[in-house]
Amino acid sequence: MTTPPSTATPAVVNISCYKFVSLDDLTGWQARLAAQCAALQLKGTILLAPEGINLFLAGTRQAIDAVMATLRADPRLADLCPKESLSGVQPFKRMKVKIKREIITLNRPQIRPENGRAPAVTPERLRAWLDAGCDDEGRPMLLLDTRNAFERDLGSFADCIDFRIAKFSEFAPAVEARAADFAGHTVVTFCTGGIRCEKAALLMHGYGIERVYQLEGGILKYFEQVGDAHYEGGCFVFDEREVLGSDLRPSDGTIAPPSAPQHR
Repeated sequence: MTTPPSTATPAVVNISCYKFVSLDDLTGWQARLAAQCAALQLKGTILLAPEGINLFLAGTRQAIDAVMATLRADPRLADLCPKESLSGVQPFKRMKVKIKREIITLNRPQIRPENGRAPAVTPERLRAWLDAGCDDEGRPMLLLDTRNAFERDLGSFADCIDFRIAKFSEFAPAVEARAADFAGHTVVTFCTGGIRCEKAALLMHGYGIERVYQLEGGILKYFEQVGDAHYEGGCFVFDEREVLGSDLRPSDGTIAPPSAPQHR
C-alpha cells in the first residue's frame, strides 16, 4: 500500500545552490547535465548563464551526490555547497536544464557579483542583532525582503520592509525611487536562498546606501542554523512543497500568519 505523502518517511533529498562565475560552452553544459540528470532520474531545474549557475534538484542521495561530483569536477564550481532538505515525495514534476541571459533577472548588467560580493551577515549574527534591536555598533537596522510580494505575504521577518514587487526585475527601479529611506541605517537584505541578495545588496551600494549586508544563505540557511527566531510564517519555495516551515519540512497548515507588510 502506498504511504500517503503526509506520513511518508523522508527519502527524497532536495538541494539548491548557485554560484556567480563566468561560464562558457553553455550548450555543452546543458547537454551533459540533461543527460546525466535523466539517467539518474533527478528532477528539478538547472539554469545556466554566462554569469553562473543556479540549480534546484531532488532525488536519491546517490543521484544527488553523483551530479554534484560532476559539477565540482570543474575547478570553477569546486566550492558549490548546496542547502539540503528532505521530503517524503518528489517535489518536482520534470527535469529542465535551461540557458538564460541571467541566472536571476535584475536587468542591470553592470551588477556582477563574480567581481566582488557585498558583505554578508551570518544567521547567528543577524539573530543577535535582532535580539539587541541594533547592529554591533548600536546603529538602527532595517530588514529588506527582496522577494516578490506574494512570497513575503506567506512569511517573513517581523517588521521587515518590502517593495511589493511582482518580479525581481522591478527591484532596481524601487531602490532608485526610495534610496533616501535607508539613510542612517544598517540594512540587511534577505531572500529565499541568497541569490537575489547577491545582486540586490550590490545595487543598493551603487545608489549610495553605505551599510548594506546580505543574509548569508538566505531564509533557508537561517531556518537551518537559527530556527524561526524573529520570523513569522513559512518560506515559499518554487516546487510542489510550496511553503516550508522552520524545520525545513512542508507546512502542515499550522504556521502562524505573518504580520501585515510595511510599505515604507
